[in-house]
Amino acid sequence: MSELGPAAVTFEFTGAVDDVDTLYQERGWTDGLPVVPPTEARVAACLRWTDRDPREIVGILPPRQGEATIEKIAINTVMAGCKPEYLPVVITAVEALADPQFNLDSVQATTHPVAPLIVVNGPIARELGINAGYNAFGQGFRANVTIGRAVRLVLMNVGGGLPGTGDRSTQGSPSKIAYCVAENEAENPWQPLHVEHGHPADVSTVTAFGCEAPHNIQDHYSNTARGVLLIVAGAMGQAGSNNLLGRGWPLLSFGPEHAATVAKEGFTKQQVKEFLFEHARYPLAKLGAEYRAAQLTRNDVQDTPDAMVPIVRAPEDISIIVAGGAGKHSSWQPTFGDGTAPTRRVIARRDGTPIRRIADLRR
Repeated sequence: MSELGPAAVTFEFTGAVDDVDTLYQERGWTDGLPVVPPTEARVAACLRWTDRDPREIVGILPPRQGEATIEKIAINTVMAGCKPEYLPVVITAVEALADPQFNLDSVQATTHPVAPLIVVNGPIARELGINAGYNAFGQGFRANVTIGRAVRLVLMNVGGGLPGTGDRSTQGSPSKIAYCVAENEAENPWQPLHVEHGHPADVSTVTAFGCEAPHNIQDHYSNTARGVLLIVAGAMGQAGSNNLLGRGWPLLSFGPEHAATVAKEGFTKQQVKEFLFEHARYPLAKLGAEYRAAQLTRNDVQDTPDAMVPIVRAPEDISIIVAGGAGKHSSWQPTFGDGTAPTRRVIARRDGTPIRRIADLRR
């Protein structure tokens, strides 16, 4: 049996509904946006979409070392404006973030503008309407925005990642408000992310990346695989990214048109990764003396005039998804660096069996 935490504390509020948000703002329980009051009825309605004990501890979240119980996750899910049926995705996302490989302790506290990106694969993404097409990383879709926001509220209210105290990000990023997307599996010429990693296509998963907001890569001119990949590699091999200094696991989010151009010439996803490993590099000689010294100290780089610094240690350290609509744009997301690996979880019932349809869960 999983470890159980205490039940959430409830309190009676006698003011007007409009005053609830003022109270939550004063107590530091919000992300700066208005919240949906998490009444007992709303939280109970949310909990009907999981078969897990409300007191079950999903993970211990730094820096406060708060116990993320199912009930606390449901409370923040309500506050974020989620539909109740989104709860299994939020729970699974928190499980992925609590995995030691994700290194949430550093992600929460760093000065880097890193945010957890939640990538949803499988039929549940389509059932819940998680956007994978036009404006996939942007506004306009309740599932994307509120699931991403719910995760952030959990990290703040349970984990203590509050700006200036638990969260020391120098400038922050809009991605720290809400960051959730589905992969565009219908227009992916390769295996989608979860199938690539050994899951059946009809199993739904959540993958968490500790990364920056998308960096756009436009190429309206190349009509060959090599042409597109050279532009992508040039964008990824930039000075100033954490991956250049600390390697790690960067993410490439191919737009469907760029992916189709590359795939039609027979490039497999593994071959794309190998190409980027060789070409997404930055000249050591163009770095300042102090930065060069850091490269020579921290990484296996030879101090030669033509040395090119890689952003990963191996091709397999690059992750690739397909997201977005039509248009000759892709993006890449630099990650926090070495020590923060992508983590993946199956959206499952209490006994671990995969949830193939969200509707089957409602109690």
